Amino acid sequence: MAIMRLGRVQIRVPNWEKSIFYYKNVLGLIETARDENHVYLKAWDEYDHHSVILQKADTAGLDHLAFKCEFAQDLDLYEQKLSDYGIAVQRVPRGTRIAEGEAIRFQLPTEHWVELYHEIEVVGNGMPLVNPDPWPDHLVGIAPPRLDHLLVTGDDIEGVSRLFMDVFDFKMSEQLVDHSGEGKLATWLFKTNTAHDIAFVKGPNGRLHHIAFWLDEWVELRKAADIMAKNDVTIDIGPTRHGITRGTTIYFFDPSGNRNEVFCGGYITYPDSPTITWTEDTIGKAIFFFERELNDRFMNVNS
Repeated sequence: MAIMRLGRVQIRVPNWEKSIFYYKNVLGLIETARDENHVYLKAWDEYDHHSVILQKADTAGLDHLAFKCEFAQDLDLYEQKLSDYGIAVQRVPRGTRIAEGEAIRFQLPTEHWVELYHEIEVVGNGMPLVNPDPWPDHLVGIAPPRLDHLLVTGDDIEGVSRLFMDVFDFKMSEQLVDHSGEGKLATWLFKTNTAHDIAFVKGPNGRLHHIAFWLDEWVELRKAADIMAKNDVTIDIGPTRHGITRGTTIYFFDPSGNRNEVFCGGYITYPDSPTITWTEDTIGKAIFFFERELNDRFMNVNS
């Protein structure tokens, strides 16, 4: 398992001060560093220095996503595998981002930028490693314990899914296929044993549909909805359940227009888990199991 997990996302936030306040006080992430154009954040139960970087920008969206590798030499391994696959790779020097070592960077067929890295400062989760409590004091807002996954849009769903499976050994937990049964409209891929670490859906290249944060229990999801309402956060849909992944969910927007999700439940995957297929005629039930239909905003709004 050279790639261990989704390590971080760097998102563009034009509504700078309001977005910083929101991610720290409403979503409840913890600030670990900042410079003139970036704020570094982590969820409370993450040990690494950061998992979310806010980038001051003129437009919203995803600057890049990054996966953490188990060993430093994995960067060399994947650089060669990507080159053999016909993907150009750049080296990102140590210190390009605060608290990080060297990385490699490349672009997907869907025009999203991806980085792989190993070295990052470990800051802990605020609790001792001997006889810890269940959570630290002084958490604020929704306070998810970790970054969970993201969904991005692009045209070549088949190609990008094949790249992740061929080069990075991801597995496909679920797929949504068109009426012919041949064309892929969306795929859900995993490297850990969650239902998905990244998902791709048919749409404009280079766009972000949402980034998702994990919550442990349904009651925390309900409380998150209360916190959103108290803070006038725009909710897209939820609380509700997915057919795909079986998880419970709320989708909502940060002050810059990037869609967030809090996600709970779902099933455990293993390398030998079969791929579940949903057909286009069941798309409403597949995405929103209770409502069994999609709203226009969920289908058409991305950043």
